[in-house]
Amino acid sequence: MIGGEGTQALGEGSRRSIQESLAGPLGALGTGAYVVDDHGRILAVNVFAEQLLGRPASELLGQDAHDLLHRNVHGEPLSRTQCRMRQAFLARRTAQSDHDWFARGDDSLLPISWLITPYGFGDDGVGTLVLFHSPEHDQTEGTGVRAEQAAGPLSELERLALLAETTTQLTSTLNVEEALRRLVGLVVPRLADWVVVDLITERDEVRRTAVVHAEDGALVSCEDLEGPMPPVPEDSPMPLSRALRGAASTLAGPGTYQRSPDSGIAVEQRRLFDATGIHSAAIVPIRSTWKVLGALTLGRSDRPEKFTTADLALLEDIARRAALALGNARLYQRQRKVAETMQAHLLPQLPRVPSLQMTARYLSAPDASQVGGDWYDVFPLENDVTALAIGDVVGHDLDAAAGMAQIRNMLRAYAWAQEEPPSRVVERLDQAVLHITEVPMATMVFARIATDEDGRWALSWTNAGHPPPLLVTRDGLTRYLDDGHGVLLGTGASQRRSDAEDVLPPASTLVLYTDGLIEAPGRSLDEGLDRLRRHAASLAHRPLESFTDELLARTRPSDNDDDVALLALRIPK
Repeated sequence: MIGGEGTQALGEGSRRSIQESLAGPLGALGTGAYVVDDHGRILAVNVFAEQLLGRPASELLGQDAHDLLHRNVHGEPLSRTQCRMRQAFLARRTAQSDHDWFARGDDSLLPISWLITPYGFGDDGVGTLVLFHSPEHDQTEGTGVRAEQAAGPLSELERLALLAETTTQLTSTLNVEEALRRLVGLVVPRLADWVVVDLITERDEVRRTAVVHAEDGALVSCEDLEGPMPPVPEDSPMPLSRALRGAASTLAGPGTYQRSPDSGIAVEQRRLFDATGIHSAAIVPIRSTWKVLGALTLGRSDRPEKFTTADLALLEDIARRAALALGNARLYQRQRKVAETMQAHLLPQLPRVPSLQMTARYLSAPDASQVGGDWYDVFPLENDVTALAIGDVVGHDLDAAAGMAQIRNMLRAYAWAQEEPPSRVVERLDQAVLHITEVPMATMVFARIATDEDGRWALSWTNAGHPPPLLVTRDGLTRYLDDGHGVLLGTGASQRRSDAEDVLPPASTLVLYTDGLIEAPGRSLDEGLDRLRRHAASLAHRPLESFTDELLARTRPSDNDDDVALLALRIPK
């Protein structure tokens, strides 16, 4: 299709990864389908396309689809300026044609009908989906779909494209609100003028989560129609009540709810029809394998055609995909809630140390599925010594949060067992990680801080693969405490760990942090460390609380996808 001459193709590994991720959605379409990138190179292809084109996927992936496939009626390569598919591709719009030709692997011509539409996949993937079938194969090979199967204003190829887009859009997020936003954008205004989503909450209460109208090319929410709904009656024959019980899909109109209402839900439905002017509605359950999650209502008020029973099959397919996405999102958000609660209870209250100021912050990852094992700890030891620790357990899930709790508790026990330098304590902890926990690997800094014989504040520490602490003087001079560095925990390495010591200047600030503060996709670690150093220096004069808040706000990358723990200490003057 569209070629960018001189551009570099994706690597074989990247193409294989994309092909694997799109195999399910494309394979479910039942007609020839492939996805191309912004240069027109084929990223993924389904088995129906392989059969129709007489080419294995290995001959298609990475190729310029226009050069490889597009031909005129005489079998000659098609000029790019005459290619209708290319024009639609460049305009980023949906288009279709019933009379074109593709070249098969044996150089024979394949008459095709095609549809092309923009197509998003994964978190950031953007491409173009091409659906095609051949009249020659509709009856013989079963790869085409006969026109009489189509219902409503969409052609069969358009319906298949919508289902493919629904699958990739809804299953690529683990956030309930984002999944609902995408669902609304998929069906309005393509299928209806209004969309209404009623969801059943974890406590079996119904909430009207979305009432959205397509207005002058924009989607407008009607918040006055949203909110809590009455309970679902057990035996009501009304369409929404039946859908919320998981019964069959139903068509409805204003007259459906003009009779004497049999429940509070019927009253709300009458209010909905009166306020929106919907003259035709299709109501389908959003039902997962295990339970009913809610109901999806599509309504038409501006367009004159009514929904028919032939439309319900498509809407039920969309609702099933929505149920899968919402079920997964709820599961991950429940897991996140459990992990965040665990972390909130395990992260300690900072002890009071005379003359020494301390503050800490913990920020969870923005992605609902990303709950990690970042942690910090401060606790008193004997002889007016205070222990400091900060660390990160590898992983972003409930197991990582549980591993963080194990390491923190064992560290406290070993640090209290006897007066040993930080390196010996961490060596013992490392052995325990290997033999009595399921923690894969972890990083940490463990330190002791106390006043020496001259009244100066001294720090001794050891570092197990963690970013180095940062020391900032009151004059804005900065340096990283790079000494005492060793391998991270859980590697099985038997080498001895080293200790480092330093005297902390009066009014200086010690900053311990996890890598979420300095790491970002596409940036080097040195860039992150330099950014942290520069901002810390500019804030050296601030009070400790303000210093910490501003440092987080200025330094944490905007595209951060990790937790951040930060511990800051201010040495007295």
